Amino acid sequence: MDVEILGRVLSTLPAEDDHPYRTGPWRPQHTEWRAEDLAVVGELPADLDGVYLRNTENPVHPALERYHPFDGDAMIHLVGFRDGKAFYRNRFVRTEGFLAEAEAGGPLWAGLAEKPSSAKRPDGWGARGRMKDASSTDVVVHAGVALTSFYQCGDLYRLDPLTLDTMGRADWHGRFPADRGVSAHTKVDEHTGELLFFNYGTDEPYLHYGVVDQRDHLVHYVDVPLPGPRLPHDMAFTENYAILNDCPMFWEPELIAKGVYAPKYHPELPLRLGVIPRRGGSDQVRWFEAAPTYVLHWVNAYEQGNEIVLDGFFQGDPMPTEGGPFRFLALDRMRTRLHRWRLDLDTGRCREERLTDSITEFGMINPGHGGRPYRYTYAATGKPGWFLFDGLVRHDLLTGSEQRYAFGEGVYGSETAMAPRVGATGEDDGYLVTITTDMNQDRSECLVFDARRVADGPVARVRLPERVSSGTHATWAPGASLPGWRS
Repeated sequence: MDVEILGRVLSTLPAEDDHPYRTGPWRPQHTEWRAEDLAVVGELPADLDGVYLRNTENPVHPALERYHPFDGDAMIHLVGFRDGKAFYRNRFVRTEGFLAEAEAGGPLWAGLAEKPSSAKRPDGWGARGRMKDASSTDVVVHAGVALTSFYQCGDLYRLDPLTLDTMGRADWHGRFPADRGVSAHTKVDEHTGELLFFNYGTDEPYLHYGVVDQRDHLVHYVDVPLPGPRLPHDMAFTENYAILNDCPMFWEPELIAKGVYAPKYHPELPLRLGVIPRRGGSDQVRWFEAAPTYVLHWVNAYEQGNEIVLDGFFQGDPMPTEGGPFRFLALDRMRTRLHRWRLDLDTGRCREERLTDSITEFGMINPGHGGRPYRYTYAATGKPGWFLFDGLVRHDLLTGSEQRYAFGEGVYGSETAMAPRVGATGEDDGYLVTITTDMNQDRSECLVFDARRVADGPVARVRLPERVSSGTHATWAPGASLPGWRS
């Protein structure tokens, strides 16, 4: 293994830190690595070709008052697979907030669990304002460039998908909505090359939706009026429509007036699902009402006759009362289960059904089936009471069967990407890729599974040069989609 340290970032975190989401599996890294020809246990498939990218909340400085695990600075991890070998990179995303705090030597903006008024600077980002745009939530690849994004709206940061060098903020040829930013969970349609997105804020019309074409031009951007400020986190799309949402858990307007941003669940209100043609106007949004819940993540959507089939994770308890200050992060506390909504475009009615009794979340699919009919979802199981993934499940939505794999006591994974095999002939013809944090061995590995035989365990384990902090969202990009992949 050829290993090089590219740099170290100076941290001001306390030496004897005791925060539960800055220690243990969530202990942050501050070293940036380049590693080639990584050691492998097992055998890497020769037809696994591309990069697995994972975003990680990786704090450099303590919070002003109360740290939330979504406040950490973005560190992107890359494991690349080519010709039966693997390489690794990890780099901090050099956001404006990251650079400003590095110069100041400490925190400047309020986090999710803090009042905006606690910020040291009057500027900032986020749907509520005066937050740091950590860009540490999601990562996708669009038009050959990796894009990182922030939980509650901010800039999109452009990264070289091979070196992870920060290339600045997305501009969309001068049309990026800098006043609102963009929420995490932009969607890339592999069939059209388009990127679909939304953003939201605390003033009317509260929500916007847009489309960026395959040449990185903003070609569509419209208002989506809502009854008040909301907290959407994800969206879905089909071949002809985008699906937005108005969940009945949101900031209380009376508290916003006092500078307090505390969400409240309203079980007396329905979940509303907004369907808009992909290039449609504000007056073309159709709202469907469903049973009240909060949906953090959708899995996929597609058109079937006169219906839109929409799959996501229904929370049985969006606002649990027991489990401590971070109970909203534990899958078992929220009781997240795979769920299906059928939106009838003729009658305007919604039918829904639970797809499994299993508690899972963070589902991923074969990216080539995004917005199209599909059969398989690969989701995470959670350690009870914690925001940690202790295994994965392959859901077969046609038969209802499941395959499971547990990482083992003290080992935690990340969102698992599906990587189609080069020359794949079926939806599940490929591999699953995830990074694990092993507290027993104090190390991290990148695991590769046969997507058809998850329960058999990994076919290969790739050793990484340092233990990686636990994290959330990830993506897969085939080598053929990356400029300079072979050179």
